[in-house]
Amino acid sequence: MIFQKEKYSGFINPISLILDLVVINVLAYNLPLLLKFPLVFHSYISFAWIIIAIKINFYEIYRFAKATYILKQLFRQFVFFFLILYAFIGFFKQPNISRLMLGVFFLSVCISVLFLKFLNYYLLKKYRTKVKGNISYVVVIGNNRKTDQLIKIFNNHTEYGYQLLNQFEPKASDFEINNCIKFISENKIDEIYCSVRELNDKEISELVNYADNNLIGLKFIPDNKEIFTKQLNLEYYEYLPILSLRELPLDDPFNRFYKRLFDFIISLLIFVFILSWLMPLIGILIVLDSKGPVFFRQNRPGFKEEGFGCYKFRTMVANESTEKSATRNDPRITKLGAFLRKTSIDELPQFVNVLLGQMSIVGPRPHLWRQNEVYGPTIQKYMLRHYVNPGITGLAQSKGYRGEIETSDEIRNRTRYDIFYIENWSFFMDLKIVLQTALNILKGEEKAY
Repeated sequence: MIFQKEKYSGFINPISLILDLVVINVLAYNLPLLLKFPLVFHSYISFAWIIIAIKINFYEIYRFAKATYILKQLFRQFVFFFLILYAFIGFFKQPNISRLMLGVFFLSVCISVLFLKFLNYYLLKKYRTKVKGNISYVVVIGNNRKTDQLIKIFNNHTEYGYQLLNQFEPKASDFEINNCIKFISENKIDEIYCSVRELNDKEISELVNYADNNLIGLKFIPDNKEIFTKQLNLEYYEYLPILSLRELPLDDPFNRFYKRLFDFIISLLIFVFILSWLMPLIGILIVLDSKGPVFFRQNRPGFKEEGFGCYKFRTMVANESTEKSATRNDPRITKLGAFLRKTSIDELPQFVNVLLGQMSIVGPRPHLWRQNEVYGPTIQKYMLRHYVNPGITGLAQSKGYRGEIETSDEIRNRTRYDIFYIENWSFFMDLKIVLQTALNILKGEEKAY
């Protein structure tokens, strides 16, 4: 077999590594660190940077990677580099080294590498979109809803640099796997995407052998959404590969601790610096606007479906229909209440719930008890939402699913996003959701009523 020649894009990662090492060593050379053995220090930080980068795959940034993934990798790289950097003082007995300048050096490295990383990320996307360079040629084998979604991604996100050259339909009467392989060979295809459901074992085996022998990327599109949308672990029992479902991220005590610590610190800061003066001000406006209490406390299902008092600024006139969701042009909503709901200011008292441990900043929104009774038996996995604390905002809300539930598709999509969040939680996902929620509020949302 003739092996494909490696593309010039294979040099991007090594060049990025070399550029980062140059920047790190230039900064170390020019800052007055008061080093006793400068050469040893330069060798130490260079070797440490490379080892950390290899360990966490720092330079493996895929075409479809989001900015949040890059931030996550930068954070991990910088944390380990910081620890190893200050360990140099003890390892090599450097009592005279300037701790302050070492801190300045570390911050300079962080800023410089972060800038270079995102500059590279931005330029590559522009290069693929405008110049049509760094293109990966692909084919899709299969014709179903999943392959349609994939092709739509290829077509809509030109910054990923994928160019679809052909789609083969295994269900067609004239389909032969050898014709696919011939086309792939003649057109120098880089990656093959095939639907598992539409190919038999023999056809998959032929594709695997061909891809291995020709250094072509082969990727499978899973069709069992109940299994393959979950995080999976590949384990080996001697030489037998076994796929197992991973535990949910928040099963890990450390992850729960980090999430709770983040919730507590942010909520405390918001309470001290914002709510301490904003709550009295909003309270006065509410009293002047209409009769009734400043706060509205409603019992809602929380973690493990335990009830808790969810706080909001009162946005409606006093009424008895508290288990009825707000609707468009709802006559119960006051003039001030419409503004508070539009800007989501009415939700701010829920930071008190977060401080009390009843809610999180990010999580599935707490629904009404009536909604649990209606949707629990009819929407698959709906009750899994109660596996974590409810949130002030959530993945579904950041995607535009908020307010009144008008169609069955809306509640299904909300649940789908909530379950995805629970099964794939990460600290950086929380940060992304908070940022997206803030942007949505600034832009204004149609269903914020």
